[in-house]
Amino acid sequence: MSKIKVEACVSVASDTDIVNARRQGRALADHIGFSSSEATLIATAISELARNIVHYARDGEILVGMVNGDSCPGISITARDSGPGIPELKRVMLEGFSTSGGMGLGLPGVRRIMDEFNIESQVGKGTTVTAIKWKR
Repeated sequence: MSKIKVEACVSVASDTDIVNARRQGRALADHIGFSSSEATLIATAISELARNIVHYARDGEILVGMVNGDSCPGISITARDSGPGIPELKRVMLEGFSTSGGMGLGLPGVRRIMDEFNIESQVGKGTTVTAIKWKR
């Protein structure tokens, strides 16, 4: 895989920023040539990751970029913050587990709708999630 070319970096601290990050990601997905339904999934993943930043870390950033795979292009989403981190990372990645009283579909849902998913978190230092969707 070649290097990620970051196309947009959106600071995230409010609901308005979530909308902006989603819009930037959707525009890049359209530019790369993803179908409308795939672009919607990508925008949904960005919304969830940005919402987590606002809810748990208060502020952070979403980076959206193009990436070239062996045989197809893709879109990369990186969400990072310097918030409290996730103390029970394995539990948080289980569908149905929620720390906020929700349905527990957030991060597991992002992992499910994207093709590649990686999360790194350190308590007291923050969290970085990277997800890639490949164009078929």
